[in-house]
Amino acid sequence: MIMQLADRRRLVAFGLREIGRRFYRRTAGLRLALTSSASGVPDRLIVAPTDLRAIDPFVAEEIAQRRFPLAGTSFDTEGYSPFEVEAPTEALAERLHSFAWLRHIRADRSAEACARARAITSSWMNNHGRRARGLAWRPHVAAERVIAWLSHSTIVLQGAEAGFYRRFMRSLTYQVRYLRRIVRGLPMDETRLRIRIALAMASVAMPTRNAFIRREGSRLDRELERQILPDGGHVSRNPRILLDLLLDLLPLRQTYINLGHDVPAKLIPTIDRMYPALRFFRHQDGDLALFNGATSTPASELISVLRYDETAGQPFKSLPHMRYHRLSAEGATVIVDTGKPRSAELSRRSHAGCLAFEMSSGRHRFIVNCGAPKFASGDFRGLARSTAAHSTITINETSSSRLLRSHLCRSSILAGVNEVDVERWDDQHGGDWVRAVHDGYLKPFGYCHERSIGLSGKGNKIKGHERLFVPEDAKPPRAPVSAAARFHIHPAITMSREDRERVLLVAPDGEAWEFNVPGHAVEIEDDIFFADVSGMRASRQLVLHFSLPETSEIRWMLKRVE
Repeated sequence: MIMQLADRRRLVAFGLREIGRRFYRRTAGLRLALTSSASGVPDRLIVAPTDLRAIDPFVAEEIAQRRFPLAGTSFDTEGYSPFEVEAPTEALAERLHSFAWLRHIRADRSAEACARARAITSSWMNNHGRRARGLAWRPHVAAERVIAWLSHSTIVLQGAEAGFYRRFMRSLTYQVRYLRRIVRGLPMDETRLRIRIALAMASVAMPTRNAFIRREGSRLDRELERQILPDGGHVSRNPRILLDLLLDLLPLRQTYINLGHDVPAKLIPTIDRMYPALRFFRHQDGDLALFNGATSTPASELISVLRYDETAGQPFKSLPHMRYHRLSAEGATVIVDTGKPRSAELSRRSHAGCLAFEMSSGRHRFIVNCGAPKFASGDFRGLARSTAAHSTITINETSSSRLLRSHLCRSSILAGVNEVDVERWDDQHGGDWVRAVHDGYLKPFGYCHERSIGLSGKGNKIKGHERLFVPEDAKPPRAPVSAAARFHIHPAITMSREDRERVLLVAPDGEAWEFNVPGHAVEIEDDIFFADVSGMRASRQLVLHFSLPETSEIRWMLKRVE
């Protein structure tokens, strides 16, 4: 009862903070209209910062035919501007309004392609650029659009008449002022940091006073200090956000240097700190681990970022502030999530995957989490965040953390895992072990989950020990409950059953690992992999079903087949 009351108090406090933020953001347009004027609009841009993201000539060709292949679908505007017809999905509308697709026009750069981009931009300014409201002015969309307009201004403005140039600069200035007015009304998440990046980028790309450039740089410094942890991770605990932020921070750093401005004091040290954290999550196949909202990673973007890594070295064994552990030996890697959301505000995309792990070997990932879908309905996103979508244990098909469904709290995690105890050691045979315990199932079912995973020094054996126990000071559960240990297999891996206790996992290049659970039946069940580059994809999973308290411990092993 005490915990329920505490949950309610946290929910009320969180809700009141969110109401205040929303009111602040929704009045930003009014405050901007009362203070904004045509004066102070720069007459030109000084520089167009580089965009490190990948270019796809196919997208440029499709846009030439008034088709927009974005957000997992293709939108045929039938000759109209995309801002004069209704987009089929909200995700596609956000991608259109972000203008991130402008980068693909660089694959053509002909006068005709630039004129087409200019016409679409003009249509946006006519239909959505005069009042700061609606989907087009959501904070993350507006921040991406400002960065895209700055980075690809050479495309939009190539061959432009003086009248369009003035309209473009007036609209860009208005958007920058809007971002300045809403940023303080946002929670401490990646959107707030991206807005600070956009504002710092605008301060050096648009003519302004040096004092203003230093002020925006100082504000960016403070936000980097708040959001980038001492171990280089992001406060959201999402590995993919590190890549997304570096794709914007690296061009910003170079723009400061190229123009001879003083680089903000925290910018370069923060970038250097983020690189080891990014490499920590990189699997043997080169992709990033799928924890807490991470989705597919375009290989070209990861490579383009790592090209600037001046801190190259072996990945850390742990990220103590981000709360992950990594076991690695002779081409085999295991990454374990041993943390929980840092706050309700930072849990809006977090997953209930405490103690989940991923395993890769050679050039392939074998055991994964299902990952987050890039563009999908709320039902699929909710399913991807559940504990069952992670390689860990569930009790009674219930997630270890509770996801709130209210519109106000936007699927934040309010209750569940409160404590995670972690221990790391080397055994007498040179093996590397990590043991962690979480209490996410203590309140609803009376059990704590303890997981131990060890990787041999030769990298050819991985041993696991699952234990569900009742703490000494807790009351024993009154009734038995069902439980399941899930091991999600990457879609590229084929499986064949050897007997009821053993399954052979084989990668496309022939590397094989045997999964073995002595004394327990292993089931092969259908699954879904949300984080494939092509979208959601069918896959398979290994599942160990058991009942508590009849079975409270399970030992399993992965062994490389030579």
